[in-house]
Amino acid sequence: MQQEHQQPIRPLRLRPGDTIGIVAPASPFDRKAFGSGIAVLESMGFQVSVPEDLAAHEGYLAGSDAHRGEMVNRLFADPAIDAILCARGGFGSMRMLSHLDFESIREHPKILVGFSDVTALLSAVYERCGLVTYHGPVVATLGEASRETQASFYHTVTADENLVISADEATTLRPGSATGPVSGGNLATLCHLVGTPYQPSFYGHILMLEETGEKPYRIDRMLTQMRLAGCLDGVAGLVLGAFDECGDGEGIFGILEAIFKEGAVPMLAGLDFGHGRHNLTIPLGLAATLDADAQTLSYLEPSTRLPEIVA
Repeated sequence: MQQEHQQPIRPLRLRPGDTIGIVAPASPFDRKAFGSGIAVLESMGFQVSVPEDLAAHEGYLAGSDAHRGEMVNRLFADPAIDAILCARGGFGSMRMLSHLDFESIREHPKILVGFSDVTALLSAVYERCGLVTYHGPVVATLGEASRETQASFYHTVTADENLVISADEATTLRPGSATGPVSGGNLATLCHLVGTPYQPSFYGHILMLEETGEKPYRIDRMLTQMRLAGCLDGVAGLVLGAFDECGDGEGIFGILEAIFKEGAVPMLAGLDFGHGRHNLTIPLGLAATLDADAQTLSYLEPSTRLPEIVA
């Protein structure tokens, strides 16, 4: 568990010409989709560093657990790398968590972006290091991503302002407002972390959830397991992203409302993150205010910082 949720560590802000290193913490990636994503990063003005051993392949994994974990450690420790973007999700991120050097990661904080299965990596780094991480596109999805998705990624990693996340088609499931650090990501991945040394704490947090390809009864089962395990105790607010190919939206909303029937937890659905048409880049581990009535998630400070000036 994280050493209390103290003041978060904000990574350095990216500037044109900075270098983004690519890691593959989970499954192998499609070369064509990967190339398209790299081209988008370069068009944004960033340098891209692709490790020679990135394309390792071991069954349905991008190399051994030790290999994938060492790659993450290496890029965090490398002073030539300014930020880290994951190649794709799939499966495997949780398998390599025991190979991570969290002390070194804490000493070399950098922007880390991904989603889906990468939720395990984002969550563990936040919990163990207190580092703000970013739920957003991976390289393999960035090339074909919507303009809104690409613009959100660039803006989030470069802007010096308090982000406000909203959506044109959001739905207020339960009114009210709450303030706390934002945490969460892919539901199945978070559920599978229950009972492990990397199980996150959502107490006092704004919990964001998204999913794809899961039937309603499976979503109910995962949420029920998390509720019975105490994982959802003390959640301050709930934000739902895309539940793509998961059945009727109203049915999913009903499941969430039943799971959180006790307490006055504000609930907002339909924000543009996850496996949907848009996948906005959202900071994790940073305090924000969820206003379910205004349908906004407003951060209290910029998610990145400028280098300290040494006199």
